[in-house]
Amino acid sequence: MIKFSLFRWWAIVIKEFIQMRRDRLSFGMMVGIPLMQLILFGFAINSDPKHLPTAVLIANHSVFSRTLTHALENSGYFQLVKIAQNEEEVNRLLALGQVQFVLTIPNDFARQLIRKEHPVLLLEADATDPAATSNALGTLNILIQNVFDRDLVGHLQHLRGKPPAVELRIHRKYNPDGITQYNVVPGLMGVILTMTMIMITALAMTREKERGTMENLLATPARPLEVMLGKIIPYILIGYIQITIILLVSRFFFQVPMLGSLKLLYGIAILFIAANLSVGITFSTLAKNQLQAVQMAFFFFLPSLLLSGFMFPFRGMPHWAQNIGEVLPLTHFLRLVRGILLKGNGWEDSVPEIIPIVIFMTVVILLGVLRYRKTLD
Repeated sequence: MIKFSLFRWWAIVIKEFIQMRRDRLSFGMMVGIPLMQLILFGFAINSDPKHLPTAVLIANHSVFSRTLTHALENSGYFQLVKIAQNEEEVNRLLALGQVQFVLTIPNDFARQLIRKEHPVLLLEADATDPAATSNALGTLNILIQNVFDRDLVGHLQHLRGKPPAVELRIHRKYNPDGITQYNVVPGLMGVILTMTMIMITALAMTREKERGTMENLLATPARPLEVMLGKIIPYILIGYIQITIILLVSRFFFQVPMLGSLKLLYGIAILFIAANLSVGITFSTLAKNQLQAVQMAFFFFLPSLLLSGFMFPFRGMPHWAQNIGEVLPLTHFLRLVRGILLKGNGWEDSVPEIIPIVIFMTVVILLGVLRYRKTLD
């Protein structure tokens, strides 16, 4: 029986350290991924979003209106960014996701308040993501009970107390029952496509390198762009199969409403699929083996998952995290899917979110082509 040798054991340990030093990418991933998780979870993730963009439609300008708008901002949950002019503008702001809330102060609000007629305040909320609005709405319900006490003095003092002098009506648009599945299930379409498309294409190219078939491909007269597009097209079809399955499950198992055009959704999806496939192809030109390809894919997928607004409210993150999230195609695709299915958005409403995906895809494809040409040399 061979005895355990400290000398042989130490030699293997040294050999592994040397191998780790040579594989700098894998070592960087082992350090970088935990560091990225600490930063994202420690600083970027916030389940209690504040300073949510809010618009007001004021039909009655009075001291009570000014008190109410100041109280909203002082609560910390609402940030007034727009004064709407009419109902059409209100609907458009909510449909495009430019604001989270719209508060309507009706005509004769001050007169009805003084006469103790309990005027009605209407708060419309974009409730596609219930987690993004629940705390703010709860705070507003408490705030409205005594928000006018400072102004109700003298002969108006009798208006203080309970019930509140005004009635607050909350209209949760697009998801009135606050069903989480309406927000999560459509978002899974983007998450699944991001994970599978990047992983599959990154492994496909790297696998050819390891098997030695890449040399045969490089020996052909095919141009870099032709090779990349040839690799991408079959997986686009796979992506469409995934989309169809998710839509069927969403409709018949979770009863997710589909108010918009599915043709528009399928048309937009090809841009998102192509963007993710181009990322996978670019990673494959950098990775030396399949393990590195998987590590790169995970390094891209993790911030996409956490900073896109899928798991946590996007507006709850600090500005630097939101800026990173705006670069990621998943962020914009989630808004597109939820906008089309839950809000019934059309082509014009979708353009602002399509443009960033196209820009991202173009930049990554150019990087991939340049990198592929280097491998030819």
